[in-house]
Amino acid sequence: MSLTATSALSDASPAKRIESDQEALDVARALATEFAPGASQRDRDRQLPWAELEALAASGLLAITVPREYGGIDVSASTLGEVSAILAEADSSIGQIPQNHFYILEALRVDGTEAQKRFFFERALAGDQFGNALSEIGTKTVSQLNTTITPDGDGHRINGRKYYSTGVLFADWIVVFANDPAGKITMSFLPHDTEGLTLVDDWSGFGQRTTGSGTTIIDNVRVEAESVVEHHQGFARPTTIGSLGQVIHAGIDLGIARAAFAETLDFVRNRARPWSDAGVDRASDDPLTISIVGSLAIRLDAATALLAESGRLVDIARHSLAEPDVIAATIAVAGAKVLTTEVALAATNTLFELSGTRSTLIEENLDRHWRNARTHTLHDPVRWKYHVVGNWVLNQVAPPRNGAL
Repeated sequence: MSLTATSALSDASPAKRIESDQEALDVARALATEFAPGASQRDRDRQLPWAELEALAASGLLAITVPREYGGIDVSASTLGEVSAILAEADSSIGQIPQNHFYILEALRVDGTEAQKRFFFERALAGDQFGNALSEIGTKTVSQLNTTITPDGDGHRINGRKYYSTGVLFADWIVVFANDPAGKITMSFLPHDTEGLTLVDDWSGFGQRTTGSGTTIIDNVRVEAESVVEHHQGFARPTTIGSLGQVIHAGIDLGIARAAFAETLDFVRNRARPWSDAGVDRASDDPLTISIVGSLAIRLDAATALLAESGRLVDIARHSLAEPDVIAATIAVAGAKVLTTEVALAATNTLFELSGTRSTLIEENLDRHWRNARTHTLHDPVRWKYHVVGNWVLNQVAPPRNGAL
């Protein structure tokens, strides 16, 4: 479609305009209060959060990273990470769904043409949601793509099949990542009802069950040249596309950890029984339990602090684009992702250790926190983040430029 045909897309109820970082946090907390009560049932019954995603879009939160010159407020990366954590604590699937939306907007900011930025940032401000069709299976490595985009007259044709297409079921725009004839990665913006585009609700992961991460089939889909972004350009020079995306992933894991920790405190205070050898009447007075809770609290605080600090460094790098600043941001974000991954897994496991056998009952559905943490933390391996940090500190080897760092 033409990028000048904005009138072709009307809004029944335009999204609210958020005016500041603080307002973004306040709106996220208000939405989290609405989303949290139904999270367990949505997970248990795999009820996709259609109404919740509509509320998220209407709230204006999906536009908080739009640059100021295009009508947005361009919140700090730290704020974006905390917004993600707030939403993920309430419902980790809802927290994850906008991750690709914000990644796409950042890639658009870095790689898009002026016309593309004007059009799609306006759509984001109106409340449109962007879903990604990136990941594939059957390739030699996770970063390789079989999906192709080839010239077709004054436009292109795309063919391929995507898996783990997080959020596409809810999206107004499906953004397809494909290799051009030279093997360079592109992003194509397609309206969700584009002919030849099929969205399949077949995500069967045991965690993050309601993210809408199904299969996307792209069968000879026509895309106009003006809707194609040369995404590979963002990795040919120092940028913060990857690190900003990782800030959001870290925020999601932090939110899961906070949710599990809150469940632990509630269960230990109100329902768990002390071990007989502890010599106390309440589980919350068990000295070993107290010690473990204290350890988790400290690790949560550390993860929160490093996430905020890494966000600050991302903001510096986004404005300077100097390679030393981009490396500093990348290293800090890698560390934040390590800590949030580890505390999410620790918190969700400790929930059962301290709460006892009753906490494993199906009707409690507390295992959703562990399932969600274990599923989301597989997004990219933290073992390689240790390597990236160590190789920089020890050998001054710069981290690779990709969407996972």
